[in-house]
Amino acid sequence: MCNESLRRNAAPRARSPWKAAASPIARPIAITIALAMAPSAHASLFSGDTLDAVANGAAWVVLFLAPIIAIGVFLLIHILPEKIAEKKRHPQLDAIKTLCLLSLVFGGMLWPLAWLWAYSKPVLHKMAYGTDQADAHGEKGAALHPLEDASKES
Repeated sequence: MCNESLRRNAAPRARSPWKAAASPIARPIAITIALAMAPSAHASLFSGDTLDAVANGAAWVVLFLAPIIAIGVFLLIHILPEKIAEKKRHPQLDAIKTLCLLSLVFGGMLWPLAWLWAYSKPVLHKMAYGTDQADAHGEKGAALHPLEDASKES
């Protein structure tokens, strides 16, 4: 109880300098002075006709060049599993090619499956045929011709 009475009788503390200047009249004056002394802001390095030309160029790039590049990169990424399967002579190359095409139709949802399939080891094929690589059917990347292949074997 003795401490409480000392606190009540103690002299009031001095106000902080930033609070002391915050009187109702001083604050608007300080804000006005600060705004008057502030340099003007420039949103761009360019001005006038140069700014218009740069904006037009950026618009052309964003509207035409960027989508063409994005579509090209999208297609290149989606044929990677097919290229990997061809390089590894995967026996299920045609199925992987089909899955890559289906992935393009479905917006890339099947692409990770094609990627995993291209890197997988065909265990059942190895058990059945003794190898995990496909026999070459003509030139690299050539289409399969089942009727012609069947007539050659007989």
